[in-house]
Amino acid sequence: MAVTEQRGLTAAEVSERIHDGRVNTVGRGTGRSVWEIIRANVFTRVNALLGVLFIFVLVTGSLVNGAFALLIIANSAVGVIQELRAKKTLADLRIVGESRPTVIRDGEPVTVHQSEVVADDLIRLRSGDEIVVDGTVVEAPDEGFSVDESQLTGEADPVRKQVGDELLSGSFVTGGAGLFRAERVGADSYAAKLAGEASEFSLTGSVLMDGINSILKVITWLLVPTGILTIWTQLVRSGTDLKESLLSMVAALVPMVPEGLVLMTSVAFAAGVIRLGKYRALVNELVAIEGLARVDTVCTDKTGTLTTNEMELDGVRTAAGEDAPDEIRDALAHLVGSQQDRNDTSEAVLTGLASAEFGGWTGSWEGAEIPFNSRYKFSGFRRDSAADGGADGADAAGETWILGAPDVLLPTGGSAAASAKELGHSGLRVLAFGRATAEVPLPGEDTDMASAPELVEPYLVVLRQQLRPDARETLAFFEEQNVDLKIISGDNPDSVKAVAAGATDRELVAVDARTLTGLPEEEFDAEIARANVFGRVSPEQKQQMVASLHRAGRTVAMTGDGVNDVLALKKADIGVAMGSGAPATRSVAQLVLLTNRFSALPQVVAEGRRVIGNIERVANLFLTKTVYSVVLALVVGVLGMSFPFQPIHVTVTGWFTIGIPAFVLSQAPNTERPREGFVRRVLSLAVPSGVLVGGISVAMWIAVYPGSDAPELARDQAGTAVLLALIIMGLWVLGIVARPWNWWKVLLLLACVAGYVVIFTVPFIRHVVLLEPGDVRLMVTGAVVGVAGAAVIEVVHRILARWRAGVRSRRASQDAAPEDRDSAGE
Repeated sequence: MAVTEQRGLTAAEVSERIHDGRVNTVGRGTGRSVWEIIRANVFTRVNALLGVLFIFVLVTGSLVNGAFALLIIANSAVGVIQELRAKKTLADLRIVGESRPTVIRDGEPVTVHQSEVVADDLIRLRSGDEIVVDGTVVEAPDEGFSVDESQLTGEADPVRKQVGDELLSGSFVTGGAGLFRAERVGADSYAAKLAGEASEFSLTGSVLMDGINSILKVITWLLVPTGILTIWTQLVRSGTDLKESLLSMVAALVPMVPEGLVLMTSVAFAAGVIRLGKYRALVNELVAIEGLARVDTVCTDKTGTLTTNEMELDGVRTAAGEDAPDEIRDALAHLVGSQQDRNDTSEAVLTGLASAEFGGWTGSWEGAEIPFNSRYKFSGFRRDSAADGGADGADAAGETWILGAPDVLLPTGGSAAASAKELGHSGLRVLAFGRATAEVPLPGEDTDMASAPELVEPYLVVLRQQLRPDARETLAFFEEQNVDLKIISGDNPDSVKAVAAGATDRELVAVDARTLTGLPEEEFDAEIARANVFGRVSPEQKQQMVASLHRAGRTVAMTGDGVNDVLALKKADIGVAMGSGAPATRSVAQLVLLTNRFSALPQVVAEGRRVIGNIERVANLFLTKTVYSVVLALVVGVLGMSFPFQPIHVTVTGWFTIGIPAFVLSQAPNTERPREGFVRRVLSLAVPSGVLVGGISVAMWIAVYPGSDAPELARDQAGTAVLLALIIMGLWVLGIVARPWNWWKVLLLLACVAGYVVIFTVPFIRHVVLLEPGDVRLMVTGAVVGVAGAAVIEVVHRILARWRAGVRSRRASQDAAPEDRDSAGE
């Protein structure tokens, strides 16, 4: 059915296409499906290991010793529930954050959700709009409009589109306006391929998860030989029967599996997404939580980030500071009012002119708009004719009016340039306006400018910018956290510095980015490192600045809200977009602040640090258990002794030394900035602690072991005493991991101690978990050994902590030495 281009589809035609399924409904970026979530959380490496060991226990018929299998249910259930909650949070926020195209229906523009676009819809495009379906341009200015297809082709230069040209979803408009017809929607469009990537619930690329997985691989390889050794020892050397041998093997292997570590990591990340949802922060990629926590440099735009998008017209003045005549304000109003694609600055100028004493301009000039030129920082209008004369009373046929950056359009050393600079130093935004001395070529014309046009008589358009009320508090947070700040803007550097000075007490060094063009890489990098305020920055330079920071080894977060920020957002480690920003900006960012509040970033950073810091604490607990379990299994196996514990005992050990406290600690506040070397640091505590716990437990077992010929009760009583010593040492390791202590951590430790007191003293409970604490002498011995072992662990921990601190200090002094020598040389 043909579509009338001026009126678009009718309501009946829209209903017909919806009925036929020709609608833009695709699976949006809320991550894995429900089945994929269940499968990913149930069929895991850890669950497989525990499942196989549970089968061995079932063979023996001792169901109580299979209690550890409850961890399979817990791992799966908690993981599924948390990820489903996070999925719902992402889906709800994603709906708010998605771009909403404007379609023409029954001759009227209507803003609809992406999923409501149907085939043959006419969609209106303006600068910054994301193209959400594939189609063909049906209306465009003579000079066309620009589209950035870098997400499709990798080519950064905008492509000019004319009537009949194809538009692909995933690209976005960078200049001009137009109309196009939707042709391929839903799964047929290119957007369908990108939708699954936009908000993927994934831990891909996580330094934290990579470290944990590498540890799990090593543990998996250790299980097989350890299990074979244990079975052989129990059957051949200690003379126990098959049932007891299988139980001993399971008891030796179960604690080697850090069953809760992956679970706690998933829970912590998912809980982070949910908590950030309360701050209206949309996490397009889950790893952004971890990434932002590692950031040490934040690059931020000025307009829309430090300042609000709202500006107020302060006045239109001559170079001498007097009010411009009415005809000049009239010309300015006609230029701005005739623009098809007005930005916040244009709207502020137009609103100010209409609300002030001047408000008499009506209609639009006839002629051609000159879209914003990013190279020369101006926009304009070429007037076809002006029979009534120009602003100065002369024949104005073919005159061109220009509005743009004063440091580009005004001659250096002139009175107008001096006035503009003085106003910029006071924090005001200044634009130059006037009639060009020569005709400015329109986009698409063969001619090109060698330099920016000159103005017959320049005037200054002065606007006031409003600093965000939360800007100072936010910048102070980053300063306290030793995060470097780089303010990058397309405005005059002096004006940017003046605005930033109102938001921070840092020493500000401003640089005009035009002076960086053509510099050798080393000099460019030196300037980027030296300064922290950059003005007159082009979109390409923003990207180059991020690359320079990467060469310096910095982890960079880039914030922005405009189309000109897209390249830098994609280049940065973490891209942060404002919810009110251009749809294209939101689509490429890993994090979208839907409240448009820069002050939400500290909460995001804090959440990331909470996750990483707490998982490191939790990992210490789980891996300490793994290490001492390996030591126990290997030493007992080599010596040919029966294993001291049954599977239910190692399950009990994990309840209050690891499981419950690990969950609590994983949710605690933590603002420490992450450091490199996660695996190394975790093992530096877990290995010494685990070796000591395992070694001391084995030594006590050797000392109290009644022999393989002793009654089963005697072996159980000796094993219970060793278990008590192991639990005391495990609780002390928990205390080390929980430092620095505060009231709730002390309460947590006391609660864990109380839990074990109940288990060991309540007859029914100790009968269920197969404990035999009847031999008082052995139990006292176990308590003494446990306390002595805790003391040894504390001493070794302090010695190693001092040694590590000394190593860090020496490394820091070595890193600083070249700088000190340079300073001394200067």
